[in-house]
Amino acid sequence: MKSRNAKDSKKAPTDSKNPAAKSTGRQQEAASGAGGQYGEGNYAATRQYNEGVKEHMEHHDVEREARDAAPRNASEEKDMQDAEREGRSRSKGGDSLNGPDGAQ
Repeated sequence: MKSRNAKDSKKAPTDSKNPAAKSTGRQQEAASGAGGQYGEGNYAATRQYNEGVKEHMEHHDVEREARDAAPRNASEEKDMQDAEREGRSRSKGGDSLNGPDGAQ
């Protein structure tokens, strides 16, 4: 039997009242590699993204950026809608330009 040291006890958070939490934490750690951060559980990346969004919202004129990104004419608007529709057609979800079920 391996002895647990301080380093081992910090690897995965555990909940003494919930043995499944202990097991799940170890499974997630094993799935992510040797202490790596990948996938939806990457809290450091989420925190970094949120801080970047907050910084951008505080220091940039997002209203102006939205106006600048708007299509300048009907042809450009159609091109943007076509590009979005093409991108959505490759996704797993529905075409939300036409509603949740893809109908117009």
